[in-house]
Amino acid sequence: MRLLARKWRRNLPREDDDNFSLPTRDDFQPIDTHEQEELVRSFERNQAQQSRLWRGVFAMLILCFAGFYMYSIVQQASSPWELHYHAYFMGEVESWIIISADCVAVLACLLAVSGILHGSKSYQQWIWYSCYTGLLLAVFWLYHMFRLPAFRWDILWLPLGPVSGAGICLYLEHLLAESLEEIRKLRNSMYYYKAS
Repeated sequence: MRLLARKWRRNLPREDDDNFSLPTRDDFQPIDTHEQEELVRSFERNQAQQSRLWRGVFAMLILCFAGFYMYSIVQQASSPWELHYHAYFMGEVESWIIISADCVAVLACLLAVSGILHGSKSYQQWIWYSCYTGLLLAVFWLYHMFRLPAFRWDILWLPLGPVSGAGICLYLEHLLAESLEEIRKLRNSMYYYKAS
């Protein structure tokens, strides 16, 4: 035990050890105005590229979810109550109401995709419309789920799916707007300096 204590004390930094101290000399050199402009432009290009990438990724995910709902609509129309998540509601709801609810879910997904792909403030309202549509759909599904003899946790995605997709799109819009605002602040805080 003493041997370990000695080794531990030997490895501790001493007060006169400069490995962990802060620098005492200021290494700040002002950046030329042209270099600042190039740096800010590169940040803007990088942000625009990342924005397109993440908008495309989340739009594809939501489109896949809408495609799943389309499959669900076709299955319910061709052979009603065959899908187990629809079969729970066989005695509670008519088949056409289930198909209508799935159509509303597809509409909510398409609203979210149209809002996220365009990325402007005027199109952001489509994400909010998708969120409101998803909330109405969540109320519909939760009402019918609570009327079942036993609450089914395996179909909780029915009420939460579309509203979660819209919520994720809103969060992504918020993050992208924040990063764009930070770049604007950086552009506004540029200073004039000419290197000699």
